[in-house]
Amino acid sequence: MQGAERYSRRDVLATSAMLSLGGTACAEELKQPSAGKTLIAYLTRSGNTRVIAGTLQRTLRADLFEIRPARPYPDDYEQHVAQAMRERDSGFEPPLTTKVDNIGAYGTVFLGFPIWGETAPPPIRSFLKAHDLAGKTLRPFITHGGYGVGASLAVLATQATGAKIEDAFVMEADQERRTLNHVRDWLGQINSSQS
Repeated sequence: MQGAERYSRRDVLATSAMLSLGGTACAEELKQPSAGKTLIAYLTRSGNTRVIAGTLQRTLRADLFEIRPARPYPDDYEQHVAQAMRERDSGFEPPLTTKVDNIGAYGTVFLGFPIWGETAPPPIRSFLKAHDLAGKTLRPFITHGGYGVGASLAVLATQATGAKIEDAFVMEADQERRTLNHVRDWLGQINSSQS
């Protein structure tokens, strides 16, 4: 493709995130939280949420914190989904590797996560339980694989009591699921042609 610029998937995700935040003017306003510093806390599986978190961190000059369960989830997508569903159904809140030691210093917390099993992932519940966000502004940014935010906003309302929860930035980012479905379709075609 001569003369045409090529953009990576990360560039597209980052641009979409910033456009949805209202461009530069909105970003300038967000740099000045009402009280305290700004924290970008996020959980990611495939990297989509990490891209958005990194863009926010650079633009807002905020602190960045990755939410990590003490026991990592399986790398295999289907095993990961099965474990997350079991944890969701049982109400399990996995221990995290670390927590934000100085959460009181932050007036605004951007909280990013993918939707797992039609709700906020278990490590997000663990994060909210471990950190008192009362009196803080909570700005969720959520990625999903095509099914929307499910019950995740209700989880935030229940677990982040006393926080001022702003409207969520929501973005469909279903590449992993779409890839898996394409591969299954392809294998189905191979199997049917060999029959």
